[in-house]
Amino acid sequence: MQKLLLLSLVLPLASAGVNETANLLWGAYRPNLYFGLRPQLPHSLMTGLVWFGTHDFQSFTKARHACEQGDGLSGYTWTEYDAREGGTQIIEDSYNNVKLTTRFIKAPGGSHGGSWAARIEGEPIDEAKPSRISTIFYMGTEALGGLNMETDEDENGLEGPIVYSGSAAELDDFTIRIVDGPDNTFITTGTYIDAFKDRAGKTHFSGYRVPRGSMWKAKDYIIGSIVSHAKGALAPFQDPNNPKAIPPDPSFVLQLPDEVLAGSTLHAVQKTFKGPFQFDVFFESASAKQKLTTAFLDRRIEDLGRSYDERFDRVFPIPSNFPSDDLDSLKQFSKAITSNLIGGVGYFYGTSIMDRSFSYEWDKDDDEIDDEDVAKGPQLTEPRGLLTATPSRSFFPRGFYWDEGFHLLHIGEWDNDFSLDILKSWINLIDEDGWVAREQILGEEARSKVPQEFQTQVPFWANPPTLILAVTAFIDRLKNTEQGLSAGDLGMDYGMMGQVVMADTSVPDVRSQHLQDPALALSYLRSIYAPLKRHYDWFRRTQRGQIKQYARKARSRSEAYRWRGRSQAHVLTSGMDDYPRGPPHSGELHLDLISWMGFFSKTMKDIAEFVGEIDDAAAFTAIYKATLDNIEDLHWNEEEQMYCDANVNDDEESYHVCDKGYLSLFPFLLGLLPSDSPHLGAVLNLLHDPNHLWSPYGIRSLSASHPQFGQGENYWKGPIWIQMNYLALKALYTKYVSEEGPHQDLAKEIYFELRKNVVNNVFKEYKRTGYVWEQYDPLSGEGRRSHPFTGWTSLVTLILSEKY
Repeated sequence: MQKLLLLSLVLPLASAGVNETANLLWGAYRPNLYFGLRPQLPHSLMTGLVWFGTHDFQSFTKARHACEQGDGLSGYTWTEYDAREGGTQIIEDSYNNVKLTTRFIKAPGGSHGGSWAARIEGEPIDEAKPSRISTIFYMGTEALGGLNMETDEDENGLEGPIVYSGSAAELDDFTIRIVDGPDNTFITTGTYIDAFKDRAGKTHFSGYRVPRGSMWKAKDYIIGSIVSHAKGALAPFQDPNNPKAIPPDPSFVLQLPDEVLAGSTLHAVQKTFKGPFQFDVFFESASAKQKLTTAFLDRRIEDLGRSYDERFDRVFPIPSNFPSDDLDSLKQFSKAITSNLIGGVGYFYGTSIMDRSFSYEWDKDDDEIDDEDVAKGPQLTEPRGLLTATPSRSFFPRGFYWDEGFHLLHIGEWDNDFSLDILKSWINLIDEDGWVAREQILGEEARSKVPQEFQTQVPFWANPPTLILAVTAFIDRLKNTEQGLSAGDLGMDYGMMGQVVMADTSVPDVRSQHLQDPALALSYLRSIYAPLKRHYDWFRRTQRGQIKQYARKARSRSEAYRWRGRSQAHVLTSGMDDYPRGPPHSGELHLDLISWMGFFSKTMKDIAEFVGEIDDAAAFTAIYKATLDNIEDLHWNEEEQMYCDANVNDDEESYHVCDKGYLSLFPFLLGLLPSDSPHLGAVLNLLHDPNHLWSPYGIRSLSASHPQFGQGENYWKGPIWIQMNYLALKALYTKYVSEEGPHQDLAKEIYFELRKNVVNNVFKEYKRTGYVWEQYDPLSGEGRRSHPFTGWTSLVTLILSEKY
């Protein structure tokens, strides 16, 4: 450890090698939209895309904008997306007979985050059917500075490029140009064309004054103005005596009004096409001093496609021994789910709702006293910002603590430093008490997607601390990198004989600066250590369980835990909402939580060793050992041959609650059992038993023989969850297959079968439905619930490439 301390003295601090984040400022950071761009700045410029068909009036009522499962799209996914370069997204809208391709390309330069270009293309899905699409690209800003239309207005619409100029804090001055492609066909024929010939085939526009905080309602303003214009345009053709009178062509009346209000903060540009189309949007930062062109965009699109493919093959190769007769399709699938995960990263800013006074009666320990000074009822917090991946762009377009650690495992393999930015953003949310909300519902837009009963967060309720998975993964990447710290510097050896290996910066990779530069790595770990330790202490303080009160026998008198915030039927805070548990009681002990705390203790020990906190490392080591002892003493049931929760009966006696399922596996899933554990065999046998958890599609969440299997809400009562299967595969691959032990052969057999089953089923369902799903049916393997769910289901890429 002396060597690590010496390292901190001889290496410069991170200011000497600051992570290049300027090219991360802009992104598709509005993942709840089919195509929405914004910077990582509050109250700044935001863009979005709206489209509808004009083959009839009904399509207008189904205008696309926000990702909605009810839209019934055949599929939408980023086929390639890199947070620093841009990407390509394919959207299949069968109802409107259009395949949309949205491309986003970054052009670094200047001192305000660089410039970017977007291309929106469309083509008929079925060329034998009409494809008449009206697109509306909008841009709005809530920042001081404003946004102005530079092109001269015309009440009948415009032809040619349209130019806007604006300025905003931290973006400085910029221009936006919207330019048609060379081969567009506009709609200039149709019913009553003579009455609309001055406006047909033109680009239409509108400008709106939108109150601060309401820019997310841009679609409402845009659609409202089209409806108002359409009423006026239709009036001369309506005959109350002839309700069957033929109306004008929808393309001629469903138009923006070509009006810009003084002081407009939201601008919209509408183009209506027949057949294939293309238009480009160029955002040019004044400080970049670079004129973007269609030729530039053509070249960059081609370059990105080639470089992304090459890099993907390096980062996520498919081992030659994986059994598949269609490796190319499997690779394209793996690329798509990786791209959609990273393309699903969003920047959110706003207030959240918190209630410090709420608790269930069983949440409190017997000797706990209410705090009379705490404000009663839900309260709005101060606004906060968060950069985070999202589980599902349609159903869960916000940050979830339980999910985010798994997201960062995948993102970190592709772009280490981007994952560290996201991790730091989450860690910055940890408050002075050490708490961070399990669901980040920041601002009115986020709240609009959440039922009211789930909007309020309680600062005594936890969630599985999966951010530590991302920290552990970063440390593992540091250990495995060929450059940077030596094995001794990485906590593997504390002697003074080796030399510090400095990173070779001749060809710097902005995605892995923290792996190449020891100073950056050390500085980063130092910066997160204190808040993570505060978070760890919060868990140990607020989620502690009772041991001596119920005469439980355990080697440690302190390491026992239970989730606060459970209801009669759900333990939402555990992440496994409706998984069977015993009745609520202040004396409950939860196996999954004590397992997480064991893993948390080990992670904190690893970080403490890195940053030279020797005494802390020793304390964490002692807690880790005590936790492992108490998992055995408090949760192993010899008769059932499984790990179980503990509860308290009416006679105030402790008993085990044993429900075969994911819960039973937790000490194994988190790698806490030694390879020679006398209980490992029973755990592996339970996992591999088709009468209980084993299926041809993955490990079931609850035993098929359990009386509650498939019953009630059936969220965690049987369905297959990919992140839990990933944990099992990771534990097998990194520990129980690689280490000698009495069950090594069984571990190998399970690993190879399970990996094949999980990958093949998720891939099969993707080919069948066009989506990856939140969970999979335990009997048929069919995708279930939210889709696309390229949050932790995208871990299939890591499973396929064996990146654990």
